Amino acid sequence: MQVEHHELGKEFPEMIDAIRALRASNALFAKSYDQYQRLTGKVEDLEEHDMPVADFTLEDMKKVRVKLKDELYHFLLAYRAGQQNA
Repeated sequence: MQVEHHELGKEFPEMIDAIRALRASNALFAKSYDQYQRLTGKVEDLEEHDMPVADFTLEDMKKVRVKLKDELYHFLLAYRAGQQNA
């Protein structure tokens, strides 16, 4: 099965520097980033190996991943806005 990868740096390649900076300076961002990466790995592993799991379980995992991605994106936007105003 072809699996689409959702690593945060691939999702937002224009924000790689901001991702690195926030991981190093913001504990909440770093924690959310780690959660996102772990969850993404689990989802991709399930999909790649076509492992038996209830559809709602996989969908719930994807919903949590989208929520985390949205939170991380807002961190990144705020960081970039702060950089532009500095």
